[in-house]
Amino acid sequence: MKIAVFHNYLDNIGGAEIVALTLTRELGADLYTTNISLEKIGKMGFSDLIPRIYSIGKIPKAAPFRQQLALWKFKQLNLSGKYEFFIIAGDWAMSGAVNHHPNLWYAHSPLNELWEFRDFIKKELLNFWEKPIYNIWVLINQKLSLSYSHSVDNWVANSLNTKARIKKYYYQDAQVIYPPIDTRKYFTPVVPVVNNNLNASEGKYWLSVNRLAVHKRSEMQIEAFKKLPSEKLIMVASYEKGVSQFENCKKKIASGKLDNVIIKHWVSDEELKALYAGCTGFITTAQNEDFGMTVLEAMAAGKPVIAPSEGGYIESVINETTGYLVKDINSEKIVSLVKVIENNLKTNPLFYQTACKKRAFDFDISIFITKIKNIINF
Repeated sequence: MKIAVFHNYLDNIGGAEIVALTLTRELGADLYTTNISLEKIGKMGFSDLIPRIYSIGKIPKAAPFRQQLALWKFKQLNLSGKYEFFIIAGDWAMSGAVNHHPNLWYAHSPLNELWEFRDFIKKELLNFWEKPIYNIWVLINQKLSLSYSHSVDNWVANSLNTKARIKKYYYQDAQVIYPPIDTRKYFTPVVPVVNNNLNASEGKYWLSVNRLAVHKRSEMQIEAFKKLPSEKLIMVASYEKGVSQFENCKKKIASGKLDNVIIKHWVSDEELKALYAGCTGFITTAQNEDFGMTVLEAMAAGKPVIAPSEGGYIESVINETTGYLVKDINSEKIVSLVKVIENNLKTNPLFYQTACKKRAFDFDISIFITKIKNIINF
C-alpha cells in the first residue's frame, strides 16, 4: 500500500515530529512537509528517511505566519491518485484532508492556538494592541479548521486528553492510539551497585527534555535547582536563539550564578539515550501536556518521573510507582520530591526500575503500528 504522511514542518524535532517520522519508516511511506532540517532529522536517528521526505515549499518561522501558511499550503496540495492512503500527522497540516482520501488525522494538539491555549496565549504572550488582531485571526481560522475537519475520514487522538478536546471543539469521536515509544532504544542492562548507593556509573544529575516554550514552564525547574546546589540539572531543550523563553532561562541561570544547571541544544539520538541511561530521574513541568512522550522514554530507561498531575501525564505516569504526579506543581514541590526519590534510591537503587520499564512497554512502537495498520487495512 502506498501511503503519504503529512506534517506541517520538520525544522524543529519534538514528539509530534518523531511520530511522523516513525509512521514514515514503519509503513514505508513518503513524508510531505514544509521546512526541513536534514541535520536535526539525522541527529534523531532518521537519516535513512531523507530520500523519502519532500518539501511542499518553505514558510516563515514566525507565528502566526508559520501556522497560517502551513495550513494554506496543505489545502492547495493535491496528490490524489498517487497514494492509496493519507495520514495527517501534523495538526497544521489537517487541511490536507480536503483533497486526499481515504485519510486519517492523528491529532496531537488539535490546533491549540485556536482553542485550548487561546486564553493562555492572550494573557501570557501578547501585548494589549496585539489581542484584537489575534481575536480576528482565531475567529477566521476556527471557521476554516471546522470546515476542513468535515473532510477527515478517521479521527485518532494521541491521548484521552486530546480525545476530549476533539469532542469539545470538533464534535467528533476519536479513537485513542498512544504515541510510539521505541523501548528497545532505552532498555539498558542493570548497572552494578557500588556501596549500596546510587549507581556508580551514573552521573549524579537530573534530566529534563522539552521545547523551551512558555507553557513548558522550564523556569520552574531552574528555580527548584537554585534550592538544590548539590544537585545538577541537564535541560535538553530545542529552541531558536533569540526566542524569549530561551533568553529568560539563560538570564535566570546567569543571575543565580548557577553552575548546576546546563542547557543542551539538539543533542544526537545516541547522546540523548546516554543521558536517559545516566540520569537519576526525569523532571517535566509542562502545563496541560497533550500526552508527553519524554516521560515514557525516561521510564523505558528505568528512571522515575516528576510531572504535573494534569494533561496526558495522568495517563502514563503511575503515581508513587513510576514516579510522582504533582498537583499545583511548583519549585518547592520539585525539591521535596527530588529528595524523596534519592532517598528511595539510596535504600534500594532498583526501587523504580522494574515498574518503569514495565509501564513503558505498554506504549511500545509495535503496539502503535499494529493499531494504525488495523485502521488503514495495511
